[in-house]
Amino acid sequence: MPSGRVHEAINLSVLGLGSAAYLAMKESVGVEDPVALAFAASYCIGTFLITPDLDLAEQGVRAKGRWGLLGWLWVPYGLMFSHRGLSHTWLVGPLTRLAYLALLGTALFWAGDGLLRYLGVSLNLQGRIAVPPQEILWAAAIGYYASQWLHLVADGMWPDFPRRPRRLRR
Repeated sequence: MPSGRVHEAINLSVLGLGSAAYLAMKESVGVEDPVALAFAASYCIGTFLITPDLDLAEQGVRAKGRWGLLGWLWVPYGLMFSHRGLSHTWLVGPLTRLAYLALLGTALFWAGDGLLRYLGVSLNLQGRIAVPPQEILWAAAIGYYASQWLHLVADGMWPDFPRRPRRLRR
């Protein structure tokens, strides 16, 4: 199974080739630059920050280290999921990490809001958060999932049922 560095090298190579192809055929592809940027940004986030290997977060994982002081927030995720278990599935695995982040963000926001209210400060954020256009959201989702799937392919995990690791033939 590839190391974190090898996963990153594979993902960056594929992103580089895809970016070169996009730039060469930009006019005929019909994808606008903000959409391509959303894809590339979420692909990089999925490659460097939110990887399937965060199920090893109680150990020293490169993605956890990139979170800096916030890396400890991924330890409960690593304790919840066994390595190459549910977190290494094609559809549910990436969703577990996004759901974990959403729950974590909600809890931190709730705690911070409670602390600010206790201190007498009120945050009124109604109507202040704009939702990006749908094509940007789709490009971001596809970029994130593409990075996750490439990681799984490198690990020899294929989208077949029942799920089992496949060995690549040499």
